[in-house]
Amino acid sequence: MRLLLASASETRLALLRAAGLELDALPARIDEEGVRAALEAEGASPLDVADTLAEMKAQKLAERHREALVLGCDQVLAFRREVWGKAPSPEALRAQLLRLRGETHKLISALVLYEEGRPVWRHAGEVRLTMRECSDGWIDGYIARNWETVRHSVGGYHLEGEGVRLFSAVEGDYFTVLGLPLLPLLNYLGQRGFIPT
Repeated sequence: MRLLLASASETRLALLRAAGLELDALPARIDEEGVRAALEAEGASPLDVADTLAEMKAQKLAERHREALVLGCDQVLAFRREVWGKAPSPEALRAQLLRLRGETHKLISALVLYEEGRPVWRHAGEVRLTMRECSDGWIDGYIARNWETVRHSVGGYHLEGEGVRLFSAVEGDYFTVLGLPLLPLLNYLGQRGFIPT
C-alpha cells in the first residue's frame, strides 16, 4: 500500500525516508490558524488541537487518495493556557522567545493514519522543554541568523541546529521535538505488516 505524508515538512519526510520508508509527501492545505482559534475558543486542550489538525490533514488527502495509507501530522506549543503555532514574523517570534525565556513549555506532536478513507491509528507525543535565560541581544541575533530556517517550525527553533542553545533541559522523545513521534509509528506499521519487521 502506498504511504503518503500529508505534510510539507522536510524534516518529517527526511526522518521517514531515513527510517527506510518509501513514501511521497503531498501537503494538505487547511486553515490551521482558523481551526486552532476555533478550537481554543471552545476550550480544546493543546492535545485536542494537535490531534484535530493532524486528522484534518490526513482526511483531506485521504479523500483524494483512498488507495493510500495517509499520515497526517501536527505539532503545537503549549505554554501556560495558550496554544501556539508557527510565528508569522520575526517580530512575533521575538515576542514568543522572550515570553518563553526561563520558562518550561510543551511541544505536542500528533499523528493520525487514514486507511481507505477512515482513521485507523493515532498517537500523540509530548515533550517538556525548559528555555534558559537568554539575553535580548542573543535572541535578536539568533532570530537574525536563523529566521529563514526556523520560520516553519513551531516554537521557532530546531534542536538539530543553533536552537539547541536556547534550552537548559529537554524531557522526552527527540523525534517528538522534531514533530514526528517516530517509534510508535514504526511499531504500528510493523505490526500491520506495512513494513518488514
